Amino acid sequence: MGGHLPAGFTMTGRVILNGRDVTHLPAEARGIGIMFQQAVLFPHLSVADNLRFGLAPAIRGRAVRRTAIAEALAQAGLAGMAGRDPATLSGGQRARVALMRTLLARPQAVLLDEPFSALDPARRQDIRRFVLTAIRDSGIPALLVTHDLQDAEAAGGPVVALT
Repeated sequence: MGGHLPAGFTMTGRVILNGRDVTHLPAEARGIGIMFQQAVLFPHLSVADNLRFGLAPAIRGRAVRRTAIAEALAQAGLAGMAGRDPATLSGGQRARVALMRTLLARPQAVLLDEPFSALDPARRQDIRRFVLTAIRDSGIPALLVTHDLQDAEAAGGPVVALT
């Protein structure tokens, strides 16, 4: 939770994912991907290198890894952008690269933390559709945190309002 909880906050329970208790595992061993409000890309890496960073360890061999990256870029509508500097991408393009990096890790579940809120209204609907379709197509469960009812409705799952 990043240290943002009030002092004295406690919680109990367990987190079970695919029948496995991941509560006390280190973050890198949980198999949970995350997409933040701001598409976080490594600024010193190209688009392809950002995607390469996310590749699951099971994807082995240079040719296979290169193909996985090219397919992810094509799927995201970013073919030909492998060598680009992330700073030259639009907000929507960065969001698509960040999502594809998350999915290339082959997570067992994905958390979406306000992933569309930083996008302009014209692109928001397209990116939201792309992200939610890609997650559905991957067959993994997702938890979407949002303040936007349209985002929640577009996700198509149960909505829990916290007040």
